[in-house]
Amino acid sequence: MSTTELLRREWRAFRRPARLAALAAATLSVIALAVLYAMGNRSSCPGRCPAPPTAEDGSLVSDQFWFLHRGLGRDGGITVRLTSMTGTITYPPPDHDRIVPGLVPWAKTGILVKDGVRQGSRYAALMMTGHHGVRFQYDYHHDVAGGAGGVSAPSPRWLRLTRSGDTITGLESTDGRRWRTVGTARLAGLSDTVQVGLFAASPGDLTLVGTGLGGAVEQVRFTQATGVFDNVAVTGGAPGGWRGDPVGEMNHTDWEKSHHPSGAVTRDGVITISGTGDIGPPEGSAPGAGRLLSGLVIALVILIVVAARHGARTAPRVTAAGAAVVGAAAFGAGLVAAGTALAVGTAILKGNGIPVAPLPVSAGARLVIGVPAALGLCAVFAYGLGGRLRRGWAAVLAGMALIAVPYAGSVLPLLPDAVARWLLRLTPAAGFAVQQTAVEYPQVTAHYAPSAGYFPLPWWAGLAVLAAYTVTVMRLAIRRRDVRSQEPAAAALPGTER
Repeated sequence: MSTTELLRREWRAFRRPARLAALAAATLSVIALAVLYAMGNRSSCPGRCPAPPTAEDGSLVSDQFWFLHRGLGRDGGITVRLTSMTGTITYPPPDHDRIVPGLVPWAKTGILVKDGVRQGSRYAALMMTGHHGVRFQYDYHHDVAGGAGGVSAPSPRWLRLTRSGDTITGLESTDGRRWRTVGTARLAGLSDTVQVGLFAASPGDLTLVGTGLGGAVEQVRFTQATGVFDNVAVTGGAPGGWRGDPVGEMNHTDWEKSHHPSGAVTRDGVITISGTGDIGPPEGSAPGAGRLLSGLVIALVILIVVAARHGARTAPRVTAAGAAVVGAAAFGAGLVAAGTALAVGTAILKGNGIPVAPLPVSAGARLVIGVPAALGLCAVFAYGLGGRLRRGWAAVLAGMALIAVPYAGSVLPLLPDAVARWLLRLTPAAGFAVQQTAVEYPQVTAHYAPSAGYFPLPWWAGLAVLAAYTVTVMRLAIRRRDVRSQEPAAAALPGTER
């Protein structure tokens, strides 16, 4: 029998009305939950919320801080002495009833060169941070460590940025005489006149709240950082004086309005600058792909039940052609589900004034093709379990235990983060790493867990784990069929026993 005829035969065996209805239900569950999620999110801004800032390469970034700045020509620099860095954290745990002094780990204040004050424009900065010492950071994604420790009036830090054309160099000193280079960056295409000055920023205070069986969800609170500078000297400055501006929105919180506004104050040669926000990779993910595909848990359960029962019914006649039919059916359902959910959900979110993180073409294609591929492999895995175990209920339970439960418990913040990471490394559920679009950055404090969209394996490695499980189960199922098909022949041989 030809391959085409085998596939037709297996398709005829599979296409029962109940199974086709189940595939439709799996598809609709993904689409329906995406629509419900999108419709439940509406802009809380007066009008449409501003789009997240984007860098010149099109990537989303954080770019919010207070900037006291002036013009700088193609050759020059700024030198300052930082004598104090303090901060405020609002309503931290355990009781959330006080506003306390303190700095979050990546609070930052220092000096900065920026190509204008537009959010997303190129920059290089030398800064003191809350808990990570001096850092040289540039173009949002690059971070170079300088000297460790903190700063105080008895132990000040001298900071210097120099510009030579498109090259920015950051140097630090403890006494203003002996300087050490922290890092150098080439910012191609800088304007002849850029903005140079002092800045302060402080990202939100992140803590985790327990849920489920040990899972966690994040809570973020407003914070503010303040730096005190003196001995400010600029060389190569362009005409014009100093001016203070917020980059991004500021002074809208109750704390800033009623207690301590962000801004800069100059008195007797001492500059005190306060600010909130961050400069770097995005602090959190805007509503996007991962949240629009929350219905995958339901679809996965349906596909496991359908495929496992079909495999048990066809045992011991489990074939590669049968696996191909089951996998293709699940892939087709996933393709319609993922493609429609992403397109419709994104359109609804944008219509409701919610900014949606844009996806690179490669990441979007990986989602639309990779998620259906993972569903198809899961269905083939369950089909093989059915053929191997020959009992539908046993195969369904095994498929749920190995795929659906690890996946659901990890992405629905039910399990501890460490447990979730190991399950998504070692079980077939690892294949759903194809959903990963978020990037982990060491210089950003975030909840890097599967429930927040961060999978422990790269997408290709997760898919490889799932494929290895699927191939192994199918080989065991087909081997059992081959062994059983040889048993009558063995019984017919003289001197053998069954």
